[in-house]
Amino acid sequence: MGLALTELTVSHFRSHKLARLSLDGRPVAIHGPNGAGKTNILEAVSLFSPGRGMRRASAAEMTRRPEALGWKLSGLLQAQGQKFEIETWSEGGAARQVRIDEKASSQIELGKLARVVWLIPSMDRLWIEGAEGRRRFLDRIALSFDPAHAEASLTYEKAMRERNRLLKEQVRDAHWYAALEGQMAEMGHRIHAARLLALEHLRTAQDKAETAFPSAELELVQTEGAMPETAGDLREALNESRFRDLAAGRTLVGPHRSDLYGVFAAKGVPAKDCSTGEQKALLVSLILSNARALARMVGAPPIVLLDEVAAHLDAGRRAALYDEICALGAQAWMTGTGPELFAELGDRAQTLVVTEGDEGSVVSA
Repeated sequence: MGLALTELTVSHFRSHKLARLSLDGRPVAIHGPNGAGKTNILEAVSLFSPGRGMRRASAAEMTRRPEALGWKLSGLLQAQGQKFEIETWSEGGAARQVRIDEKASSQIELGKLARVVWLIPSMDRLWIEGAEGRRRFLDRIALSFDPAHAEASLTYEKAMRERNRLLKEQVRDAHWYAALEGQMAEMGHRIHAARLLALEHLRTAQDKAETAFPSAELELVQTEGAMPETAGDLREALNESRFRDLAAGRTLVGPHRSDLYGVFAAKGVPAKDCSTGEQKALLVSLILSNARALARMVGAPPIVLLDEVAAHLDAGRRAALYDEICALGAQAWMTGTGPELFAELGDRAQTLVVTEGDEGSVVSA
């Protein structure tokens, strides 16, 4: 068994008052009516990795209503040939905490053990909406390869918010900017380098894959100009751009001005101009490539979360997806409204049914 959750307990989380799951490492097929709480199980699993989970919700938003006591997730994680007891929780809406084998730990440490990737319905519009969503998508992939990427991103954003505040207040004293720009330059260069490395991992994984899903040609581009090559170059660019930034009231150079450009490789068509089905297939392909690249890098595929993915694929593509997941050896958690969506998996998957009970969601084998 590679990376997998073998036990999961969900307490006062979203619609689940208490759910205890025993798992055997196979893919997990979860079905039940809309609104029953299937996606909430996947969100719980996503919190076994750094960040705010697949919905990017605050800790307070995740707590079960009406009690609002806070929530707790605990699990037994099979990773690196060992078993680890993982706990993560929030009390009263406070920032979530992590404990590994009964010791307080950081989210970076959690990310070194548990690699989790996901595809959820809100990503379906990735190629046709704003650049922010595409940066977030790429940053999540970069984070899966380098758990410290999140810390660099948070530090950069905090420094940029402070610099933007100075710009809006029309502060012109260079001394106020120097330290902030130095921090932004260092972290910004790290962010850009991590994104480029993530794209290289994806390209290699796509080139070497035998897959039924289309390849994407991906490029990191800037809104205007080019991203400075070194931290020193970025610091100089921030300095030189200060007059222009004062007029705009915001920072106009840096990795927050990057965008991910994708092309359906076989057709040479920009991803934004592809059909809805083609765009979905490209996303599935990228998540599978991310999983393959991680399997090569760390020796085991990540946990894969696929929310309602089967409903948008025909039977042939569904079968191909399930075959690739099983060949990869990944514990994939998948949701759908009915068992027929997972028929092609047969006994290769463990099945869970989620229904609505008197006190919230009920999960049964």
